[in-house]
Amino acid sequence: MPIDFHLSPSEAATRAAAAGFAQHVLVPARAAYLQHEQHHLRFQATRPAYAAGVKGGLLKGQIAPAHGGSGGSLVEAAIMVEECYAVEPSAALTIFATGLGLTPLNIAGKPEHAEFLAPFLSGEGAPLASLVFSEPGGVANALERGAPGFQTTARREGDDWVINGEKMWATNCAGWDFKGCDLACVVCRHVTEAPALDADPKGSVMIILVTRADLDRNGPGAFEVLRHISTPGHTSVSGPHVRYTDVRVPAKNVLCPPGQGAQVAFGSFDVSAVLVGAMGVGLMRAAFDAALAFAKRDSRGGAVPLLERQAFADLLSGIKMQTEASRALTWKAAHAMEKGPGEYDARRELALAAKIYCSDAAVKACNDAINAVGM
Repeated sequence: MPIDFHLSPSEAATRAAAAGFAQHVLVPARAAYLQHEQHHLRFQATRPAYAAGVKGGLLKGQIAPAHGGSGGSLVEAAIMVEECYAVEPSAALTIFATGLGLTPLNIAGKPEHAEFLAPFLSGEGAPLASLVFSEPGGVANALERGAPGFQTTARREGDDWVINGEKMWATNCAGWDFKGCDLACVVCRHVTEAPALDADPKGSVMIILVTRADLDRNGPGAFEVLRHISTPGHTSVSGPHVRYTDVRVPAKNVLCPPGQGAQVAFGSFDVSAVLVGAMGVGLMRAAFDAALAFAKRDSRGGAVPLLERQAFADLLSGIKMQTEASRALTWKAAHAMEKGPGEYDARRELALAAKIYCSDAAVKACNDAINAVGM
């Protein structure tokens, strides 16, 4: 079967729509949030832009058709992310982070979970979702045998589950008013019964859905923002340090019972790894465009514009080549994740390669662009 590098009609339409949204909504959003100095106020200032994205179908487009959404292929998602990140990454990330927050439902959702997706399918308002995973002490090695594992716990009490613990860096988890988002997929450790000493930690990991209504019903103090965190490079994104204290939710809120949560949580990040690759491509495009525009109009006091100098042209060419290579890797990873070939671990490896390679390349591209313009 031949390889076709032309965009399909659907992919071309996605690119055009995303580019239009970036220019007409995200650019003004940046101007609005930069009027504020404090990070959390900048986040709140992006709400109108987010609501415009909801109305335009950007949330529904991140939900699988099997669950009532209009999501396309992962390649289309990568195209959409690149177009937005090439223009305004920070306001865009809040939208895509809701997509990450909904990914566990895309993977493991059943018909009985439809009520949790309903706000995100309506095309109305500004509902936020979050995959609440990371913790202050880190979770990179939480699945090692003998490790303490996730410190956010869930205990079964009658027909309810009770959640306790602290989370950190979970984008959107606190909602617009910092009292909780519309839907949180909370990754936690089952502690109703003590596991055997040699038990596999994966057997205790679960995912529980916590809605804003659940938090409100639990009352003041059940959910707290301990501190807002400033995120370099994404200066309008909210991912604070939060605490759950005796948050009681009904049994129907269990998305993944103990033993199934780890695979779904890490699988969600495997999908998002491809999109992080696309983010890097968008940032490289932005660096190239900014340097090129500068070089056309500025000579740095010389006789000719910077663009006519070979050393500058060499740096700019390098950025462009790396951008093309990074996009090819990202699209290949996106295609492989959904259609193969190969076993899942091999496809996952390609997705992670796109995430790491494109992230590193984006940093280098930005440094090269700074060196090129001489600032």
